[in-house]
Amino acid sequence: MGRVRRTSLAGAAALALAAAALPAVAHAGPTAPQPVPTYQAATGAKAVEGKQSTADAPLLEAGNTYEDTLAPGERVYRLNLKNDRSHVYVSAVARPGPGTKVSYGDGIEVEIMTTAGKSCPDSAGRASLGYDPAPVSAAGVRRGDEDHDCAAAGVYYAKVTRTSAKGSDQSPWPLELRVQREPGRATGGPTTAPSAWPSGTPAALPGSEAVGRAGGTGFNDARALGAGVWRDELRPGQTRFYRVPLDWGQQLGLSAELAKARMTKQFGSASGGLAVTLYSPYRGPVAAKDTSYDGQQAAVTLEKTPPVAYENRYASDRDVQPVGIAGWYYIAVTMGGKVAEFTEDATPVPLTLRMAITGTPAKAPAYAEGLAAGGFGVGDGDRAAAEQGLTAPEAAEAAGRHSAMRVVAGAGFGTGTLLLLVLGGWFLLARRSRGATAG
Repeated sequence: MGRVRRTSLAGAAALALAAAALPAVAHAGPTAPQPVPTYQAATGAKAVEGKQSTADAPLLEAGNTYEDTLAPGERVYRLNLKNDRSHVYVSAVARPGPGTKVSYGDGIEVEIMTTAGKSCPDSAGRASLGYDPAPVSAAGVRRGDEDHDCAAAGVYYAKVTRTSAKGSDQSPWPLELRVQREPGRATGGPTTAPSAWPSGTPAALPGSEAVGRAGGTGFNDARALGAGVWRDELRPGQTRFYRVPLDWGQQLGLSAELAKARMTKQFGSASGGLAVTLYSPYRGPVAAKDTSYDGQQAAVTLEKTPPVAYENRYASDRDVQPVGIAGWYYIAVTMGGKVAEFTEDATPVPLTLRMAITGTPAKAPAYAEGLAAGGFGVGDGDRAAAEQGLTAPEAAEAAGRHSAMRVVAGAGFGTGTLLLLVLGGWFLLARRSRGATAG
C-alpha cells in the first residue's frame, strides 16, 4: 500500500509541475464563441461557371445540383427542354458569408427565357434579403402546359440576377443551383385557378410539450418535422432549416418563438431579430415574416397556407401560386446578428416551433410519370422521416440499411432452405444405403 501511495504522490507532483509550466492555459479567460455552422452544400454538386451572355452558357440538366459563384449582376445557364407538358424549375440559393454587409431588399431573381430573349410568362421568381446575410433562395419556372411560346422543345436559358445596394457587399457569393422536373399532367387536368379559400387565418397551433429537434444549415440537411411542438436553439447570425411533408389537400400553420437571452446590456433591440421564411418543394419562397427582438421574447406566426392543389399555380395571388405541388416544404428561421450586441453571443437562445398540419391527404392528380424522381410528392418514406426527425441524408442512409437488411434476410432464407434440402437429400441417401445393406 505504501508503494502505491508514493507513486500517487509522485504522479501528483509531476502533474503540478506540468500545470505550472502552462500558466497561459491554466489562467486563460473565457473562450471566444465558435463560428455558427455554415451552409452544407449538396453532396455530389457539380461545379459550373455561368456566363454573362447566352453564347457559351453551360448546360444544366434536370435532377442535378450545381455549384457556382455570383457577384452583383447576371449569370446565364442553358436548358434543353422537351415538349412533354412538363414543368421545369430552376432554383438558386445565394449564401452570403457571416458578417457580410447587406441591405434590406438585396436579393436574387431567376428567370427562364427563350432563345429570342423573351421571358416565359410568370417564370421569374425573386427573393429578398432582410437585415442579415442569411441564405436566400429564388426559383424560376417553365410551365410546359400553359404557355405556347415556352412549350416547344428546344433550348432555353435560365438567367440568375443578383441585386445589391451601393453600400452592400460586392464580392461573389457561393451559389447553389438545382433543376427539378415535374412531369406533365394526363389529359383533362385542371387549367383554371381554384375557388376562394379562407385566407388570413392562423391555424390553431398545438400547446403540448416540446420535443428536441436540431435544425440543419440549409436545404440539403434540413431536419424533418411533423405536426407538434419542437425545441431547438439559435445564436445571433444563425439560420436553422427544417422540412415538413405536405400532401395534396393539406395545409400548414406555423409559429416560431425566441425565449429570453442572457443580456450583456440593460437594453437592446434588433430589427428583424427573428425572421421566418417558408419555401416550396422547388425552393421558391411561399411566405416570409420577421419581427424585432429585444432579448426578452419574440414570436412570428405565418398565415395558414392554402390547401396544396395543382390548380393553385394558376392563381393570381402570389401567396397561393407556390403551394401547387405536394412534397417537402422548407422552413428557415434566422436570429439577427445584431442580437450579439446586447446578448451573450456564445449562449444559444431557446427556439420553439409550433406546427399544425390540417386536412386529410387527397388523391394525387393524374400525372404521365411518377413525381418522386423530380423530388416531389409525399410517400410512406417521407412520412416516416418526419416522424423520426431525419434529414435527407439520414433518411437515405436508413433506407439503404433497410434495403441491405432485406437482402441479407432474403439471402439467409435462401441459404437456410438450400441447407435443409441438402441435409434432407443426405438423409434419404443414408436410408436407402442402409436399406440396400440390410437386403
